[in-house]
Formats: sequence, structure tokens, C-alpha cells
Amino acid sequence: MTMWHTQGIAELGRAMVDGRLSASELTQHFLDRIGALNHAGPALNAVREVNPQALDTARSLDDERRAGLVRGPLHGIPVLLKDNIATGDGMACTAGSLALADLRPRQDAELVRRLRVAGAVILGKCNMTEFADYLGDVMPSEFSSAGGVVRHPYGKRYDRGGGSSVGPACAVAAGLCAAAIGSETQNSIQTPASQSGVVGLKPTVGLVSRTGVVPLAMSQDTAGPLTRSVADAALLLSALAGVDLGDSLTLSAAPHIQADYARFLDPHALRGARIGVPRQVYFGRPGQEAAEEIIEEAIATLRAAGAIIVDPADVPTAQEVARLRSSVFAREFKVGLNAFLASQGDAAPVCTLADIIAFNAAHPGQCLAYGQALAENAERTNGLDDPAYHTDRLRDITLTRELGVDAVCRQYGLDALLTPGGVAAKLTGKAGYPAVTVPAGFADDGTPVGISFIGPAFSEGRLLALAHAFEHARGELATIPDGL
Repeated sequence: MTMWHTQGIAELGRAMVDGRLSASELTQHFLDRIGALNHAGPALNAVREVNPQALDTARSLDDERRAGLVRGPLHGIPVLLKDNIATGDGMACTAGSLALADLRPRQDAELVRRLRVAGAVILGKCNMTEFADYLGDVMPSEFSSAGGVVRHPYGKRYDRGGGSSVGPACAVAAGLCAAAIGSETQNSIQTPASQSGVVGLKPTVGLVSRTGVVPLAMSQDTAGPLTRSVADAALLLSALAGVDLGDSLTLSAAPHIQADYARFLDPHALRGARIGVPRQVYFGRPGQEAAEEIIEEAIATLRAAGAIIVDPADVPTAQEVARLRSSVFAREFKVGLNAFLASQGDAAPVCTLADIIAFNAAHPGQCLAYGQALAENAERTNGLDDPAYHTDRLRDITLTRELGVDAVCRQYGLDALLTPGGVAAKLTGKAGYPAVTVPAGFADDGTPVGISFIGPAFSEGRLLALAHAFEHARGELATIPDGL
């Protein structure tokens, strides 16, 4: 049997062009793998729900191809979605919460609409940390009341602080889909990608519409691809990026949107590139010595490929950002979640965050294994008109943008910063700046290790080029774990 799950999107497309593969065959291939690995076998539990319309959609796309209509490189490509992304096809949108298990939106999220227009097959929904890790302050990333525990494809754990896009990252690593869409507010694409040995792209906030995505903190939220290669991430971003009149932030991003991010990919992009290594705060972490050995090898690979490594190139505000305690998450979570639920009308089984807290309290055995302290704190906030909110948000963006990433890149003339995995996610999250995470190798105990290329606003093209060139220099793409 052909190992289609090890092939990139371009290779799968060529197989369809050559008549060696159809969208329906590819979709069935992934459905079979989900059946064998998700609840059976290693019981990864990465996929919460399979789309019952997936095969019908794939057959329809096969009909289009036979008629000479090919929508683009994603035509017939099966994609999984994180379970905070709404679809109008009858699947639930739980955000990991049992309280939302019966929420079946009547309309696609804008990013889903764009994927469908591009020809993607929506394969199903992936488990995630409940409410993107904003329910209980001790909840491990692998858990949600709606989906249970996601098991790590390499036999490790998605423990506390591992980022909420664990289901999509696990699914890509295990070959349960061609690609997946996750989301990040602060950490939720970069760290799961790094820990799962896959590529993750966290775009600049505003590049991809948030309409129809359950929010955590709307000033920082963005969706983005999880894939097996940087080239695949570029193809997904080309479909996802675009203006949405329902999300005003995308209007300000309009001048920066590229129709084809794959055009930036250059295996020689590291030649002469200036890459900074911010040692302060982001390196020398206790317990991470083995992982950081892999990072040092990656830096040597970059240098050998022609990059100019500026080391150290410390972020001036790194210590201050690490100490930040902001009210932005709590305030925006309550306001954003209540607005999202209101937008769902009578499709929503509950109307407010307060209703969700009450539901959880009424079902403690299922819903309160780790408490709901974060949600309760958010419910006590008094909205976005409080001057304290505006002060906190201004401090967040000032310390991370003009005094942070922008300052260090300007000081040293950098194309990008390089950090281990998602360790600088607080910096990129509050700034709303992009990051591309790419596999760098494995620690001695078999734990995947990734590096993140970080840049200023709307530098996705350059970051993709550098990450792609690193893949080329390293000579290895993401691999499927043994036994899967």
C-alpha cells in the first residue's frame, strides 16, 4: 500500500494529476489511519470527530478534476481543524468544553470557507486543550472535558504549558491528515509543533480571519497551519490569508497579504541572512540541556549554510516581558467568548461564560478535574472600557514590539531571531508577530526538538524562506513515529 501519509501536498497533487491517486482514495486513506490509530491501536485521540461529509466532498472534487477544473494545489487535500474552528456542516465546535458539545454552528468560519474554495477536504475536528488552556490553571495541555486526553505520538506527554493545538500537531505527526489548522494566542502552535516534530506557522495577527473561531484573547488570536514541511505550510497560508469584512483587523493587513507564499521558498535563503540568537531568558533553561544541545547543532547548521549568526542578540525587554502579568487575557476572554456565543444564535447551547461556569459546576466529575480558576477570574472582570485594560494592552505591545522584536532586529540588522521551540511565545504572542517552528532533531530520550524563526510584523515570506532553507540544509523533513 502506498504511504500517502508520508507525502507532501505537492507530491499528492502530482499523483492526482498523473491519475495515480484520487481525492476520494486519499481521503479514505486518512480515514483508515484515523480508524486504526486514533481510538484503536495506540489510541492517540487526536481527532474528536470525523466529518461525515468528507468522502462526498472528495468525490465531488474528483468530478471537478475529471471535468478539467482544478482549484489549486489544495484541490482534494484532506485537512483537519482544531476544535475551536466553526464549520457549517453539522460537526460540533466545542473548544474542548463539554458545555459546548452540542454547539453545531450553521456557518463556516471564514478560514474554512477559504479552504473549501481552495479545494481542501475538511476531514474532521481535532481535540485541543479546553478553551485554549484558559479554564483551569493546572490543566495539562493534553486534556479537555469534551475530548479527553490526547496521547503524544512519540510516547511522551503534552503536559502543562504545552500549547493547546495538541490534537492538530499530534494528527500531523502521526500521519492522520495531509495538514491541519491550529490556532495560537500565546504558545499554542509553536510548542505543540516543536514537541511533536512538525512544522508550525503562527502568522501575524490579522493576516488570517478570526471570524468563526472561538476566541481566547482577540488582540492576540490567530489561526495557522501545522504541516510536515515548510513548503506545505506556505501552501496553506496562501489559502488562509485574506481580507474578511467581518474581521476588521484583516483590513489593516491587506497591503501585506501575498497571494502565493510558496514563491518565497528558496533552499539557498540562508546565504548572507542575519539571524540573531537572543540568549537572555530564552536559553539556559533548567532541565532543557539536552534540547538545547540540538539547538546549538541547528545554529551550526545555519552558519554552515551561509547564515551570519549574531550571538548574542538579546531582546532588550526580554526580562520585563517574562515578568509581565497582564489583565488582557482575562478581560478579552470574557468579552470575546460572550460575543462568539451570541453570534451563534440558538445554535449555542449556552449563552455566556457565566453559563459555562455554571454548567461545569453542575458536572464536576466530568468538567472540573482541574478546576476553573482562570474562567472564574475572567468572569469577575468588568469589560474593555476599564482604563486598566488599555494600560495593560499598551504596555504589552510596547514592550514586545517597538522596544522588543523591532528594536533588536533594527539594532543588529536581523532577518530573524532564532529560539528553541516556543520559549519566546509570550513575546511573539503579545506583539502579534509571526513565527515559523521547524523540527531540528531529537534529544537522546527521543523527544522531538524544534526551533522557531521569529520576525517583525508580516515577515512571513522571509521566515518561510529561512525555515525552508534550514530544512534543506538539515536534509530531513518531519518523520512519522516508529510503529505508526
